[in-house]
Amino acid sequence: MAHAEGQHHAAAGAHAAAATTAHHVEGQQHPLGIYFKIWGLLFVLSAASYAVDYYHVQGYLRWGLILVFMMLKAGLIVAVFMHMVWERLALVYAILVPPLLLLVFVAIGAFEADYTFLTRGTFFGPPAETAPAAPKHK
Repeated sequence: MAHAEGQHHAAAGAHAAAATTAHHVEGQQHPLGIYFKIWGLLFVLSAASYAVDYYHVQGYLRWGLILVFMMLKAGLIVAVFMHMVWERLALVYAILVPPLLLLVFVAIGAFEADYTFLTRGTFFGPPAETAPAAPKHK
């Protein structure tokens, strides 16, 4: 009986060792289909971005669409081609949070610059018009 238990534990140990070896394979393999789908989606987004110019969209709509397409393409490239989708959340935060904070600080600086520009006239504007001087007599 003890001999049978020993064989059972030895077989379980061999199975565990094989499973451990299988889990320590270096690298990750992703299906190529996902890359082709993302490549096609990037092509569609680029075509839409060029369509904005082709159809002469103007004003804030133009720049809004260009920025949206740019951010979507950049997000897809970072997520799939740079493998951020498959990384740990801490690494994703370490790479994405600093640029996002930089954008927030630039936006805060832009708002402050607008405020300074608009209030400059209050403090440094042209002097108030004075009454014309009386003519001098000879």
